[in-house]
Amino acid sequence: MCEYSHIQTRRRQTTRYPALIEYGPDAIGVIFPDLPGCVAAAATIDEALVNAEDALRDWVAVADEDGDAVPPPRALEEIDVPAGHALVSVPLIRPSGVPVRANLSLDAGVAAFIDEERRRRGMTRRAYVEWMARRIAQMGG
Repeated sequence: MCEYSHIQTRRRQTTRYPALIEYGPDAIGVIFPDLPGCVAAAATIDEALVNAEDALRDWVAVADEDGDAVPPPRALEEIDVPAGHALVSVPLIRPSGVPVRANLSLDAGVAAFIDEERRRRGMTRRAYVEWMARRIAQMGG
């Protein structure tokens, strides 16, 4: 039995939506072809992908609240990629709002890196580890 089986989720697997990256003169935009109006933008590709994850999560949350159906994602092979665009997949991570205690044993060097980076970014250790997990998910897991 899964240690986290008490957390109710709609899907057991991570859903990933195709997204088109558009490089503009002033910003990098991210468009979700399967979700009308779901877009994100930022000055850098890293920020744009983080913003895209937030936009995707928020778009689905609003659709759920409104009782609207959330279309399933198409396969990447089904997406037409216009010239000058790049195709990526963005994970839909639905926070449960339920904290789970996860005791970890880490290499001392890895723990020191985590603490140094989280301090540099003004984050708690928990927030930094969650942020890292989302970044890894954005890169395909």
